[in-house]
Amino acid sequence: MARSMRDIKRQIKSVQNTRQITKAMEMVAASKLRKAQEKAEAARPYSEKLKEVVTSIAGSSEGIKHPMLVSRPVKKTAYLIVTSDRGLAGGYNANILRKLTLLIAEKHKSKDEYGIFVIGRKGRDFLRRREYPIVEEVTELSDAPTFADIKSIAYSAVQQFESGVFDELYLCYNHFVNAMTQEPTVDRLLPMETVGKKEQHGVSAMYEYEPSPEGVLEVLLPKYAETLIYSAILNGKASELGAKMTAMGSATKNASKMIGELTLTYNRARQAAITQEITEIVAGANAQS
Repeated sequence: MARSMRDIKRQIKSVQNTRQITKAMEMVAASKLRKAQEKAEAARPYSEKLKEVVTSIAGSSEGIKHPMLVSRPVKKTAYLIVTSDRGLAGGYNANILRKLTLLIAEKHKSKDEYGIFVIGRKGRDFLRRREYPIVEEVTELSDAPTFADIKSIAYSAVQQFESGVFDELYLCYNHFVNAMTQEPTVDRLLPMETVGKKEQHGVSAMYEYEPSPEGVLEVLLPKYAETLIYSAILNGKASELGAKMTAMGSATKNASKMIGELTLTYNRARQAAITQEITEIVAGANAQS
């Protein structure tokens, strides 16, 4: 019985240590989540203004043709997926990877029909183990990624679409709703068929373009696509931190519950040991009398 009590006490101590770690991780994730949300919101005005200018050019100028606005027969598809470098984030990675693999299985019969740009070690390792065709990868992003951190992969994905290596590009990421909810999302980024469909809402701004609308569009469209990719990464980072905060919060609650159950078991074992000792003492006293 004494050995059993020692084991229970050792287990209680181990769970208490684990609870301290998960509680600390929950607090750190909560702190970083606020900063990630602020950064994602700060990037939104730039993205919206860029969209307004691009829409204005494409909608008001007749005869503009750009590879990023024109649909063509799909021979090869590109996917850019955003995952995390580390785990302990609940179903954050599993949900978006499951959505991607199901989409690929539904749309493609051969690995020659698609390529994957992957951000995050978890996604890279998952896809590499299953021998998916990875075109390019980026890992070790900070919790506050800058555009420079992902510029190379965003530029590569957009350029390979423009050059005809891929005929469409999908963006796969977790859309941040709140700390409890992250929605796995797959959006078709290229070609931008809807960007030229201009909708009038009140008074719109008038722009003059130098050297020409076509020249401006040639520069802005790739930047706009890269901005959407960066915005998805900021959204994904906020989702990751929200998922991590929720997962660590659940782990802390489960640890507290387990400690309570183990403490109860320990007290019962201790009470049983004391009762047995008293019984033995009384039995010995009766035997001597």
